Parts: sequence; C-alpha cells; structure tokens
Amino acid sequence: QVQLVESGGGLVQAGGSLGLSCVASVSFFSSYDMGWYRQAPGEQRELVASVTSGLATKYADSVKGRFTISRDNAKKTVYLQMNSLKPEDTAVYYCNAHRLITGMDYWGKGTLVTVSS
Repeated sequence: QVQLVESGGGLVQAGGSLGLSCVASVSFFSSYDMGWYRQAPGEQRELVASVTSGLATKYADSVKGRFTISRDNAKKTVYLQMNSLKPEDTAVYYCNAHRLITGMDYWGKGTLVTVSS
C-alpha cells in the first residue's frame, strides 16, 4: 500500500515563499519518478514539476525560475520550494509517485496553497 502525505501548504502573500513536502511510505522509493501537480477551482489538474529516479527535473513553463523540486531518497521525501508566489499559483497541490516497472500512479490527498494579492 503506497501512501503519500503532503504538508506545508497555507496562506501567503504574493511575492512570498512556501515549501511543500511529501513523505512516501513505499519500498524502493528511489525507483519512483515523483511529481507535484496542482488543481485550481474549475481547472484541470496540471503538472507543476517532476523529478525522475535519475534526478532529471521538469517544470511547467509557468513556474520555471520560481519553483524548485528536489528529493531525498533516504528520507523518502520529495520537496517543492515555491518562491515569488503569484495569486495564480493558488491551488490544491498533489504529490504523485509513478513506478516505472508497473506503470502505476499513486496520489496524495493534497495540500492547499492560497496566494493573496
């Protein structure tokens, strides 16, 4: 049973910073590609950033230069550092784990980030 638990969401003013964490209860964490997605009200869920098992990273154009994804395999944790936040970053942020061998995807319950103008 794979469980992903996000933390670190909250309310911040525009221009501020927040850091999100996602702890995975999973064996062989290092073999998973990890990602952060977000879903704003009335919008589809979208990829924010991802980091592969080989440590390659990818970012949505809207967050490049502002957000940084990282992972600590020893702690089975993936992080998302968000700087220069904008009101349009307001969304529920979800942690995703993708296991390459099986093609399975796992999701956390999400953490709300609200950026006030």
